[in-house]
Amino acid sequence: MSDFYQSYGRFKQYSTPTISDKVRKRLDREVWEPAACQPHHRFLELGCGTGQFLAYLAGKGATSVLGIDHDPDLAQVIPEAAKPFFRQGDILKALDGDALGLFDRVMLFDVLEHFTPEEGWKLLEAIRAHLSPGGKLVLKVPNAASPWGIQYQYGDLTHKTAYTPLSLRQMSEASGYALERFYAPLGGSPRRRMTEAMVNGFLKWALTAPPDLFSANMFGILTPRGQ
Repeated sequence: MSDFYQSYGRFKQYSTPTISDKVRKRLDREVWEPAACQPHHRFLELGCGTGQFLAYLAGKGATSVLGIDHDPDLAQVIPEAAKPFFRQGDILKALDGDALGLFDRVMLFDVLEHFTPEEGWKLLEAIRAHLSPGGKLVLKVPNAASPWGIQYQYGDLTHKTAYTPLSLRQMSEASGYALERFYAPLGGSPRRRMTEAMVNGFLKWALTAPPDLFSANMFGILTPRGQ
């Protein structure tokens, strides 16, 4: 890893996340519902960070949950509800072999961009081997096709690869997945989301080559080919 990871905790200013009703509703819209998650599913989050999504899953009644992150400093800020699910370690090493078993949903939020294309390909291939029949990989990356995405892609010096909807589809195909769908995050108030949709609609009409997605970040749901 680069030396930038040695100061990453200070850069990110780690703190224990809260799971407010607003956060729960946003994650319902952005992840739980689009990925057809169920409490009985077995969940794996790679690069789980401060554990917000792990705590969210606990609140949804999920009991078979595992979150892995390489940074040992995160153990100090993981919410109490998520602590039983957190494991510190290298995610590629954790995926090596059969010890982890199979999962119904694997989450990869703000992680893939930290790898080169070749490393990302190997990561997605390794994840595919741990997906149950009918399993899905849900990921989130900055959207380099959008002018609003550049602040997220280049605001972190540990980012190695920029993704657009088109290159995300290319990565999916290369690593044995079908890109089931890509979509924008659904944060913000209804009024702001409506205003943003109107602005983006105008830009789509006005530009000769508008991006497929204007949002600064994007979600993707991937399913292994052959399922």
